[in-house]
Amino acid sequence: MNELLTDLFAWTAFHEGIGRDVSSYFFGGEAAMLVDPKLPNGGVEAIEAIGRPQAIVLTNRHHLRASERLAEAFGCPIRCHEDGLHEFADGGPSVTGFRFGDELRPGVEAVEVGAITPEETALHIAVGDGVLAFADGIIRYGGEIGFVPDFLLGDDPEAVKRGVRESVRRLLARDFDTVLFAHGDPIVTGGKAELERFVEE
Repeated sequence: MNELLTDLFAWTAFHEGIGRDVSSYFFGGEAAMLVDPKLPNGGVEAIEAIGRPQAIVLTNRHHLRASERLAEAFGCPIRCHEDGLHEFADGGPSVTGFRFGDELRPGVEAVEVGAITPEETALHIAVGDGVLAFADGIIRYGGEIGFVPDFLLGDDPEAVKRGVRESVRRLLARDFDTVLFAHGDPIVTGGKAELERFVEE
């Protein structure tokens, strides 16, 4: 588990379903939330050692990961955009919906990305010089921002990519320096500049 900024911790864990490491985050302070959590090395106790989450936020419906276990351990709600709640309707875990524009925790706003799925959410978080956290719309492995493989982007991958780029371009109007990815390595500083280059490629 790495402390990227004050009150922002990150770790990776192997995701059996996709066969590679994915990223999870804990925001301390007033935000007090987990984002797209897998269990870190050391399990629940490793999280409890740095703080106690008051909410678990999914950036899309596919990122439940270890949320059920952690919600039970900490007695906190799991939240996902309302357009993704159908994923949990048939005997799944209790997940509470939110809408784009909602403040999910103090200083944490849910922002629309869409394009890849209706509920695709970015989180704009008032930590440090500002943080943006992404779901599946963009990824970052090997130091390069990119997209998931085309076969995961539906019948018209190029249209999805254009839609994601337009969403990212709108997000550039916000104040942030750090960029987080559910799939891939974070950009601790200079994230806005890297996203600007990405949308102009």
